[in-house]
Amino acid sequence: MEIWQLARRFAKDLNVVLETDSFKVEFGLKQQMKNASGSIMDNIAEGFGRGSKHEFVNHLTIAKGSAEESRSQLFRCLDLSLMDEVTLISLFDQLEILVRKIAALIQYLNNVTIKGQKFKDRI
Repeated sequence: MEIWQLARRFAKDLNVVLETDSFKVEFGLKQQMKNASGSIMDNIAEGFGRGSKHEFVNHLTIAKGSAEESRSQLFRCLDLSLMDEVTLISLFDQLEILVRKIAALIQYLNNVTIKGQKFKDRI
């Protein structure tokens, strides 16, 4: 899925930044950021794998929340001067696209009658 690929790219790009010297003293924030960014892609994958539209929407909502958490953490990095502005803007832009695409998929799924593989034969 495209949104999973975007989430994976964000987690990978963020991890490169988190391995710089700036984050050596910010171990707690670094770990929180790794967890939140990983949660985005993990929840997209888990929700998709559940085979139910409603479970997928639930996990997409969690993924969107983790993306917003990541955005908040980037603001903390800005306040602590932990990364340069170009890197920060690039990560913000990735999150903006990801949040919009997750929200659009949630809206689409909420408006279709498809139940998903898990419940396709139930009335």
